[in-house]
Amino acid sequence: MSEKRNYNKEIKNTSDHKYAYNFDFDVMHHYMIKSFETFFVDGNALELGSFKGDFTKRLMPFFNDITCVEASDKAIRIAKTKVSKKVKFIHSLFENAQLPQKYDNIILTHVLEHLDNPVAILKRVNNEWLSDNGRLFLVCPNANAPSRQIAVKMGLISHNSDVTHAEKEHGHLITYALDTLERDAKLAGLKVLYRSGIFFKALANFQWDKLLTTDIISKKYLEGCYQLGQQYPDLCSSIFLLCEKDK
Repeated sequence: MSEKRNYNKEIKNTSDHKYAYNFDFDVMHHYMIKSFETFFVDGNALELGSFKGDFTKRLMPFFNDITCVEASDKAIRIAKTKVSKKVKFIHSLFENAQLPQKYDNIILTHVLEHLDNPVAILKRVNNEWLSDNGRLFLVCPNANAPSRQIAVKMGLISHNSDVTHAEKEHGHLITYALDTLERDAKLAGLKVLYRSGIFFKALANFQWDKLLTTDIISKKYLEGCYQLGQQYPDLCSSIFLLCEKDK
C-alpha cells in the first residue's frame, strides 16, 4: 500500500455509499465463518485487515491466540472496544509489517482488492507468515455476482470487473473473479486446496439492507441463498479460496 493513501479516510462512508453494510455484518460474516470453520486448523490465527473488529469478534470462539494487522489506527481503536484484550493489534501496512511468528490460520477477507500489489502481499503470506501446515482463507467480492451483472445491464457499470467511483473512494483497486483470484494466488506460490463462493446474491448491498428490516427475508431464505452459492460459486457475492504452501 502506498504511504500517500489515507486509510482512515478510506474507511469512512461517502454520501452515496457505505464502506460496509448491515448485510456484510449480519449475513456475509456469518456465512464466511460457516464456510471456514470446517477448514480451521489447531493453532493461532492472523487476521490481515481487521477493520473495526466485527469479523475478529466472530473468530474469537475458534482461536485463543489472534493477531490483527490493520492500516487504520482509528479502526484499531474501535476494534479494541469490541474484542478480548487477548487479541493483539499491529498498526502497520502489510508491506512494512514485521510479525513475531508464523501463523496456522491466516484470514484475508475483502482486503486483497484494496492492495497496491496484491501478489507481493500474498508472497509475504506464503514465504514469511504461513506455517508449514497452515492455511490461508482468502475471500474477495466477486466480479460475476448477479448483482454486478445486473448493474452492467442497467448501464450503471461498464463491465463485471469494473471498479466504481464509490469503490475507488474506499480504496478498491481491482474486482476479482475466481480465475483472476486464483491466478494471483498461484503467482504468489500458493497452492489452492479448495475454491467456492459465499452466498448467492442478485441484489445490491443497500437493497439487502432495506429487505433485512422487513419480514420478507427469513432465515430459511438466507440459508437457501448460501446453499445455492455452494452449487453456483461464480454467482456468489464473494469468492473463497482455501490455500496452503505449495510444498
